[in-house]
Amino acid sequence: MNQSSIQTVIEGHIKDNPVVLYMKGTADFPQCGFSAVVCQILKNLGVTFKDFNVLDDPDLRQGIKDYANWPTIPQLYMKGDFIGGCDIVREMLLSGELQTLLEEKNIPFKHITTE
Repeated sequence: MNQSSIQTVIEGHIKDNPVVLYMKGTADFPQCGFSAVVCQILKNLGVTFKDFNVLDDPDLRQGIKDYANWPTIPQLYMKGDFIGGCDIVREMLLSGELQTLLEEKNIPFKHITTE
């Protein structure tokens, strides 16, 4: 697949799903520790998300890095916006920023304490 068509595919994923996680492995079977952490955070918050396994598609793996100009996987998107990778998502959870962002974007989640 050429670069422009993979970018169109990625734009479709992000437009059609409120929360998207590009990851190594799947939500049910993460194949990297960083992907597993982001999955667990979203699951603990009860956030419904669509996962895309970059290990299944080398074009997608490179394409998503180019799309966000972000070199690593996982990558989390909410309502079309790139949020970040594992460290950013974890820090946002602990600071409460992630929960605030979910509220602002009207994405359903359950409130949990992080202490």
